[in-house]
Amino acid sequence: MEIKILGTGCAKCKRLEELTREALDELGIEAAISKVTDINKIMDYDIMMTPGLVVDEEVKCFGRVPSKEEIKKWLQSSK
Repeated sequence: MEIKILGTGCAKCKRLEELTREALDELGIEAAISKVTDINKIMDYDIMMTPGLVVDEEVKCFGRVPSKEEIKKWLQSSK
C-alpha cells in the first residue's frame, strides 16, 4: 500500500501524517508513506485545499484532517 500526504508542511499536514501512522500501527498494515510538498504535484491530484490523503493513488480526503476512525476505514477498504 502506498500512502501520500499532500501538503506544504503545515500543522494540519503533520497531524494527518501522525493520525495515518497511528491508524496503520493499530491495524497492523504496512505501507510506504511519502509527503508531497511540491504545489504542482499536489495540484495533479485535482485538490484545491490541503492537507490531502491519497491511498494507492486514490484521493480519500482533502481540505481537512479526518478522524483516525475515518482513516482506518479507508485503509481497510484499500487492502
